[in-house]
Order: sequence, then structure tokens, then C-alpha cells
Amino acid sequence: MFIDTHVHLNADQYEEDLQEVIQRALDADVKEMVVVGFDRPTIEKAMKLIDEYPFLYAAIGWHPVDAIDCTEADLQWIEELAAHPKVVAIGETGLDYYWDKSPKEIQQELLRKQIRLAQKLDLPIVIHNRDATEDCVRILKEEHAEITGGVMHCYSGSVEIAKECINMNFMISLGGPVTFKNAKKPKEVATEIPLEYLMIETDAPYLAPHPHRGKRNEPSLVPLVAEEIARLKEISVDEVASATTANAHRFYKITK
Repeated sequence: MFIDTHVHLNADQYEEDLQEVIQRALDADVKEMVVVGFDRPTIEKAMKLIDEYPFLYAAIGWHPVDAIDCTEADLQWIEELAAHPKVVAIGETGLDYYWDKSPKEIQQELLRKQIRLAQKLDLPIVIHNRDATEDCVRILKEEHAEITGGVMHCYSGSVEIAKECINMNFMISLGGPVTFKNAKKPKEVATEIPLEYLMIETDAPYLAPHPHRGKRNEPSLVPLVAEEIARLKEISVDEVASATTANAHRFYKITK
């Protein structure tokens, strides 16, 4: 079986056919999914979904692009919701310097607050990093993110930075981009990072893997990520599926 460790089933793109999307995932042997909420509307939807479906879990936090909109009341609300037994992580949070909606210093302060919240709740943290690697790694080190550990979601950085993150008790999660023909760094990471530190995800509805690139992504496609990792490592898809599922269960403290 597979577990999609980062999916946005709470996105508007699934409003018309969510049940069918979920059924296709189950039919593709994707038996568990972690739904990520990153602002008020998506967190509310994620909480409803985990109550409705026994095989769905949630990660809840505040996205760096919208950091400027996050209040102390929002963080308090996230803390209260995180008491739910199926909330398995804080995030996604992190830094995103590609979009300029939220100033860098506001993003950085919110990241620090969410790392501290994760530590308070003893939950791992889900990190989004876009064009901000140096600051992201520095803040994780300064805030002792290794206390709870976390995951570098949809990782696109170098093998060297991946190893730095692993040394901070982080997992490396690979998504659709590892299947792209020109994705040199994700393929290097898939090849060189030991399987025990890897998880797989779709980040659906975004970043659909080859040959679906550019279309709406969905969790039924996460086996394509596993297939590419297996090809690069010259091992079986079953081995990738088994290891990444066990890693996700351990990381999210999902007991079966």
C-alpha cells in the first residue's frame, strides 16, 4: 500500500468530484492520505474530512505566502484543533520568497512561532520552502526544530541540504517533480538519500507527475512517484511502497 503524505483534498479543485478522487486513490492502493490545511478555510475542510473518512489524517498550520494574514487568534485556534487525535503535524509552514504577498520578516517570525507550537504540542512540522533555503535551514537550526523533527515537503533542493535536514531529525518527501525529465536535483536526492529518510506525496491538486504534468493532480498518482524512486534506486516498487509507508507511520505516529 501507499500513503500520500501531503495532499490538498480540501482544495476547491475537488469540489465537484471529491468522492470519485478518493475512490480512485483507494483503487490505486493509496490507502491513507494526510490532508494539509494552511489557512482558515482549508483547515476547516481538513478537520471535516478526517472526521468523515477513517483513512484520512490532517496536518494544520499557516502557509508562509499568507503569513501577513495570520493572527495570534489563528495560532491559538490551530493549537486547540491540534488536540484532535487525527491531527498528526503542524504545517505546512515555512518560507516562500517566490511570491511577495508577505514580507520576509513576517514569514520568518510566523515560522518560528509554528516551530515553537509544534514543540509545545509534541508534533512534527511540515516545511514548505521556495527560494528561501538558507533562511529556512538557519531558522530550523536556531529554533531547535530537531526536538520534534519534521518533513521537507516536496523537496527540490540539493543532496547536501537534504543531509543537513536529516541531521536535524527531518524526513525528505518527494513528489511529482522527481518524475520530470529535467528534474536533476530531485532525481539525485532520490538516488542518494537512503530509503529510510524518504516519504512520498502528491501535493495534489498541484505538481502532477509525468505523464500527467500540467493536469490536475490527485492522490491516485502517488504510485508514479514511487515507481520513479524505485527506478532510480534500482529496487522494486513494493520495496519503496513498504518503506515509505512505514516511514510515514513512524513520522506521523500513525498506529495500525
